[in-house]
Amino acid sequence: MSRIDENKEFIPVRIAVLTVSDTRSLDDDRSGQTLVDRIERAGHLVSDRQIIPDERTDIAAQLRLWIADPAIDVVISTGGTGLTGRDVTVEAHRDVYEKEIEAFGTVFTFLSMEKIGTSAVQSRATGGVAGGTYLFALPGSPGACKDAWDGILEKQFDYRHRPCNFVEIMPRLDENLRRK
Repeated sequence: MSRIDENKEFIPVRIAVLTVSDTRSLDDDRSGQTLVDRIERAGHLVSDRQIIPDERTDIAAQLRLWIADPAIDVVISTGGTGLTGRDVTVEAHRDVYEKEIEAFGTVFTFLSMEKIGTSAVQSRATGGVAGGTYLFALPGSPGACKDAWDGILEKQFDYRHRPCNFVEIMPRLDENLRRK
């Protein structure tokens, strides 16, 4: 079972938040703000925050900028993970992934089923790694952001979390790039 090892020191992670929306601004971006509040409450750092429209190339370009930034360890996007024609965030993420974290979407769906029942099948939440940076695409509702953070990400970004966590393997994420 998972637990916190109190003998280990907490290590803050540097996280960028991207809201994908054609209509939101910083003033009314409840989902992005939900993530920012939870990230900071957990003791992590918000390195950057942006809102960009639902355009696949723009989303992928922003992800690549943040992947190249050594001051960012993690990118969490919210919005654009549904099934409509304008929902292209998942495709943009997959355009840049080197490895997909398949179990992230599975666990997120499991958590969502407990809250919203079979409506969870309409979410395409995803996670992956590129250039030594973790990338996660969450649905655009504050509830989904809360569930993903509280149920998965908060624990995985706590170095003290056992039996394992994302932070402890961060130094090895780009091993393939260093070997070339």
